[in-house]
Order: sequence, then C-alpha cells, then structure tokens
Amino acid sequence: MNHPPVTLPRLTALLRQAVPRLLEGVVAPLAVFYTAFALLGEVGGMAAAMTWVYAGVGWRLVRRVPVPATMYLASLAITLRVLVSIWFGGAQFYFLQPELGTICLSMVFLASVRLRRPLVQKLTLDYVHLPAVVLKHERVRRFFARITLLWAFVLLANSTVSIWLLIQQSVGSQLLVGPYLLIRTTTVAVITGLAAAVSVYAFRRVLHRLQQDPAPSA
Repeated sequence: MNHPPVTLPRLTALLRQAVPRLLEGVVAPLAVFYTAFALLGEVGGMAAAMTWVYAGVGWRLVRRVPVPATMYLASLAITLRVLVSIWFGGAQFYFLQPELGTICLSMVFLASVRLRRPLVQKLTLDYVHLPAVVLKHERVRRFFARITLLWAFVLLANSTVSIWLLIQQSVGSQLLVGPYLLIRTTTVAVITGLAAAVSVYAFRRVLHRLQQDPAPSA
C-alpha cells in the first residue's frame, strides 16, 4: 500500500504566518526595551517592554479580535520578569529568567523523546499536514525523535551561551546591555539558523525517501 503524496507548503506561506508573530512577540519587545533603556534606564526599559506586550493584547480586545493564548502567556511571562527584576534590582535578572526557562524547555524536549512523543512532531503539524499513515512510518518516527533531540541541545546551547555572555558582559552589578544584546542575538541567530536549515533539509529528505520506499512499518 502506497502512502498518499506529501508536500511541504511554500516557504513564503510559512513566513507569512511566522514572521508577524516573531516580530511582535520577540523582536519588537527587545527593540522597545533597548531603546527605552538607552533613554530611561533599566526600569524604564522593562516598563516599556511590558507596555508593548499589554498594548498588543489590549488592541485586540478593543477591536474584538481573538487574542492568541501565546499573547496571554507572553503578558504573564514579561510581567513576572519585570517584577522579579525590579525586586532584585538589576537588568541581569530580566535577561536571566528566560534563559532558565529555556533550559527547562530543553529538558521537556528530551523527556518527550523518552516518552516517544517528540515535541517537534507536534509543532510541525501546526504548519504541515501529514497523514496518520505517514506519521506511523518508522522512518518518520526516527526523524522526529532525532530532530527533537537536536533542538533540545540547540536550546540548551543557546541558554548556556547567553548566560555565559550575561556574566562576561557584567561589570560589578551593572550589565553592559548594548554589547550583550548584540553578541547574544548574533550568536543565538547563527546557532538557531543552522539548526533550522538542518531540520528543513532533513525533513525534505525523509519525505523524499518515504515516497521512494513507501512500505509502512509493521
């Protein structure tokens, strides 16, 4: 029995879905924080970043547009980051908290492989429809397990590098925010970009092999 043909959506379609969310939820808060930090200091930068996220939620509520659950989570997360940072009195804690969260997330990725429910498979299905018969194929199961392991180590590497830079770019109790953001963003972008390229290439390759050898596993 042959598997139904599987095709990936166009890259432009994926970018149209992902880029606006990435810009609003990740890039923009960082840019707002950095700009306000340069003008108003640490507390002003953190308050501006929190205001940006809450404004995004409020704008949707006013327009009666459904607010994604991720926006609510982002609002809660940034509020906790700001409160903890103000309580302990330093921008270091503002940047440290998400790195600790990322380490925990990498552990969840590892655990999902152990439980045979790789998280990358669930995330992929949000963008690419794969028939159930394909998901049961042994080659596909191995692919998602290996890619989930890859991203677990990518997340761990990004957090480790970020924490190391956070320590190295601190002088006394003051964080050199400009150099930290520049070096950290560049390093994380390179690591993540390489992992993303490897993931997409491997995904296309496994689908190609699946179509050449369509026999399902027992």
